[in-house]
Amino acid sequence: MRSIRPPFAARRGRSARRRTSPVLAAVGLAAALALTATACDSGSDTASSQPTASVPQGGDGKIQIPDDIKNKLKEHGIDVDKWKHGAWKNWDKDEWLRQADDFINPIIKGLWDPARMRGADDPDKNKGVDDADLTGDQGVTDPEPAPVTARAVQTSYHANVPEAGKVFFDSPEGTMVCSATVVEDPAHPGKSNLVWTAGHCVHAGKKGGWYRNIAFVPSYNDSGKSAAQLESAPRQEVAPYGVWWSDWAQTSDQWIEKGGSTGGQGASYDYAVLHVTPEKGSGGKSLEETVGSALPVNFNAPAVPKVSSITATGYPAAAPFDGQKLYQCTDKPGRLSVAQADPTMYRIGCTMTGGSSGGGWVATGSDGKPALVSNTSIGPVKFGWLAGPRLGDVAKGVYDSVSAKFAGR
Repeated sequence: MRSIRPPFAARRGRSARRRTSPVLAAVGLAAALALTATACDSGSDTASSQPTASVPQGGDGKIQIPDDIKNKLKEHGIDVDKWKHGAWKNWDKDEWLRQADDFINPIIKGLWDPARMRGADDPDKNKGVDDADLTGDQGVTDPEPAPVTARAVQTSYHANVPEAGKVFFDSPEGTMVCSATVVEDPAHPGKSNLVWTAGHCVHAGKKGGWYRNIAFVPSYNDSGKSAAQLESAPRQEVAPYGVWWSDWAQTSDQWIEKGGSTGGQGASYDYAVLHVTPEKGSGGKSLEETVGSALPVNFNAPAVPKVSSITATGYPAAAPFDGQKLYQCTDKPGRLSVAQADPTMYRIGCTMTGGSSGGGWVATGSDGKPALVSNTSIGPVKFGWLAGPRLGDVAKGVYDSVSAKFAGR
C-alpha cells in the first residue's frame, strides 16, 4: 500500500470516473511475455487501450512478438533476446520507456525462484506522509477508524482464500511485491486468467513507467512456513500452483496521469487488471481452473453507509510483518475523500503494512455471495487503517477491456 501513496507495494528494491468512455492505459505483451514497458507522464504520453500491432499465435500455443514490435524495440536500443539474458536490468530513471504499447518483456523462466521471491520487500517502508498531508478533505470523510489487528489466515491458504496471491515485479530500485486476487472473466466463464491488483503495482504513475517482469504467484507459501523455513523450501512449496506471468496489464489513465508516491494522488483510480499465462504450462488449464476459484467484481457496490463489513486480504511485508504470510482485516468501512474532484474511497481499520497493496477487498453482495469491491491502495505513515478505491465506471472499463482483448482466445 502507499503511505498515502500506494502504501502497499513492497520492496527489496521498491516497489476514473468520467461519464464519457474513459481512455484506458494499456501495455501489451505476447502471451509468452512479461510486462516491461513504459512510462506515461502525461497526456500525449498516455498509452492507448488498443495495441499497435497484431499478436500472432505460434504453433506451440504461445503468442509471438510481431516483427514490427521487435523493430520498434530495436529503435530504442532493446534486443528482446538480450533482454532475456539480463538487459532488463538496465533502467534509465530519467528516460523510462514512453510508448507503452511498444515495450515488452519476455518471460524469463526461473527468474522468480524462492530466494528472489522471498527477498521482495516493502518499497514504501521508509516513505509516507502524515495524515495532515491529506489536504483534500473537501469531500465526505468519516472519523478515522480504530485500528483492527490483522489476523493470520489459517493454512492452507488455498483452502481458505484460494483467490489470493502475490504479484512480483522489478523497478529501477529493485525487486518489489504486492498482493492480488484471481477474478472472474466474463468472456471465459469458469476459465479466467485475470488478476486484480493496484495500479501502483504495475505502473509508477505520473513520474514513472511500467514495471518489469510482472508475475503472479497464487497461494504463495500455502502452508504458512516461516521465513527461516522458506530458506530451504523448494519452489513447489513456495509456489504450489505455479508462477503466472503477465502478458497484458491495464490500469486507468487517471492513475498514469495523476498517481504519486505520496499524498494519495490518484488513489481513487489505483487499480489494475492483469491477464496471465503460466511459466511452465498448466496442462491446458486456466488460472481459475488451477486454483479452483475466482471472485466476481462488483462495480455497483452499495454506498459506504450500507456496507456492513469488508474483508481485506494481503501479504504485509513492512515491519512487524515479513511478507511471507497471508493476513486479513475485517471492519465496517467509512469514507475517505482525498480530493474533492475524485470519487470517495472506502476506509477500514487495519494494521497490515506495505506489501498488502493490491490485495482484494471483499464484501457480501445482495445475492449473499462474496464479491471484490476494492483493493488496498493507501494508508497512513503510522499504520492503523487502509483505504481502497470504490469501483465504478472507469474500473469496469479497464476490466472489460482486458476481458474483451482475450475473448476470442
